[in-house]
Amino acid sequence: MRSVGAVAEIEVQRVYDTGPRRGKVFLVDRVWPRGLRKDDLALDGWLRDLAPSSELRKWFGHRPERWEEFRERYHRELDGAGDALLPLFDAARRGPVTLLYSARDDKHNNAVALRDYVLERIRP
Repeated sequence: MRSVGAVAEIEVQRVYDTGPRRGKVFLVDRVWPRGLRKDDLALDGWLRDLAPSSELRKWFGHRPERWEEFRERYHRELDGAGDALLPLFDAARRGPVTLLYSARDDKHNNAVALRDYVLERIRP
């Protein structure tokens, strides 16, 4: 994957949190968050194709001891995502981005791993 150009600000936030969201806002879960209607979220996009595969998500099971291997496997999946990454890279080039996720763990979730993946590929 080629680098995207500029330094980006990418924040992650739990979808159920009501704090302010900066820049372009993307939901990055494969399934819609429980208890929310689509009208409840102001989104610039739902990037479900960038979420981990069902198999990987089930294997991880939000177990912190599997975090490093999950990140590695997920980043390999993202390497094959092709054009599905373009909206996120484009938004990150233009300004701040907020990635929304529904997991309870704020340190070990797919949005954190996706943010890291994008930031690793942006040229300083």
